[in-house]
This record gives sequence, structure tokens and C-alpha cells, in this order.
Amino acid sequence: MTDQIPSWGAILGVAFAALVGGLSRGFSGFGAALVFIPLASAAVGPRAAVPVLALLESVSCLAFLPGAWAHAVRREVTVMSCGAVLAVPVGSLILAHSDPVALRWGLTGLVLVAVGVLGSGWRYRGKGSVPLVAAVGAVGGVMSGTAMLGGVAPATWWLGRNAPAVVVRASMNLYFAVLTAVVIASFAWQGLFAWSSVWLALAAGPVYGVSLWGGSALFGLASETAFRRIGYALILAAAVLGMPLWDALTGR
Repeated sequence: MTDQIPSWGAILGVAFAALVGGLSRGFSGFGAALVFIPLASAAVGPRAAVPVLALLESVSCLAFLPGAWAHAVRREVTVMSCGAVLAVPVGSLILAHSDPVALRWGLTGLVLVAVGVLGSGWRYRGKGSVPLVAAVGAVGGVMSGTAMLGGVAPATWWLGRNAPAVVVRASMNLYFAVLTAVVIASFAWQGLFAWSSVWLALAAGPVYGVSLWGGSALFGLASETAFRRIGYALILAAAVLGMPLWDALTGR
């Protein structure tokens, strides 16, 4: 990523990704990265897209924090966040030193696996021990540092335990509030932020804010079943559209 002002094509691509990603995030409490990263990566590449989402999320986490504290499973969030915090630097090292195309294919694969697990109806019936919850957080930390995909592991965990939608959404929002702060610090340490990141974040910020509000409004209208089905559909569509397979059609 360079410090040049992004092109209009890049700005529009990132803004569209912010629109869809913000709807998913506002509606479900997770899914911003699952939706935003594949779509934005098709426009500007993953090394540019990931830091932009980190900047966007720094604002959205503060907006969702009050409601998250009231309904989240705070004990599990605390343990999970500790595991994630320790693992984020590993993920940021992967992002800083990986091949962009290979990383995009890897991200697409992870998203598709997540959709498969979430949509399978699988439920974890065992006890949520401290080591197990911390391990889920560690997986999320690595994925977050690599591609802001830290929501995959905890979302799979809480949805897999058949938690109510309001609890899943609140727990994810609280988890992200902690994790985003660590991710931003880690990205800054790795030198992953550039002026182009700031320009893209400023350009996409208003769209992201409006779509967060829209997603939050839709959450109040959705049933438990709709809550899951809509999230899965958004994530699956973004994974397919973000594949490097389409680069030849877009001239990248």
C-alpha cells in the first residue's frame, strides 16, 4: 500500500463494501470483516482493505458498547478477549509478510468454511471451560490480526451454543470493542497504516455509519431464524464476489 490518494474506483469499491459490511455488522453484531474484506480486497487488495476496516471499526465499537455491556456474556467475553489479545500480533505478522493473492484465496476459504459451519445447524453441547474459550479467542486473534476476521471463531462458538440473538449480538460487540483496540495498536506497530488508509476510511465512513444504523434497525424486526439466515446469506455472497477468480473481469 502506498501513500497516494486512492482513485475514484478504489473509493467506490470500498464504499460499497462498507455499505454491505455495515448492514451485516449493525444487524448481527458480527460479519463486517466477513463481508467487507472480500469485497474491498477486490478493489484495493487485502493489505489496504484490512487497515481501513480497523479504522472504521474503532468508531462503531464505541457506538455499540453501552448496549453490549447490558446483554453480553461478560465472563466468556473476558476470557476470549484475553486469548485474542495475545494472538493478534501473530496475525499482523502474517498480514505484513504474505502474498496478497494467496492471502485473498485464504481469506475466501476461511469465510466459506465459516458459512458452512454456521449454516450446518451444528451446536456445541459441552461445557465452556476457560482453556477452551481462551483457545477460541486465540484463533479469533490470529484471524483478526491477519484480516480483521476475528469474529469468525467467537460467532461460530456462540451461535453453535444456540445462544439467543440478542446475546450473540451483544457479546460480539463487546468482544470487538476490546479486540479492535489491540488490532489498531498491532497494525500501527507493524507500519500497516498509511495515508491512503485514512483517505479510504474517511470516504467510506459516512456510508458505514448509515449502514450500521440501518442494520441495527433491521435487527429489531427480525426473528431468531431470520437473524441467522440473513447473516449467512450476506457472508456467502461476499465470499463468492471477493474471489480473485473475478479479477480478469475487472482488469486487476
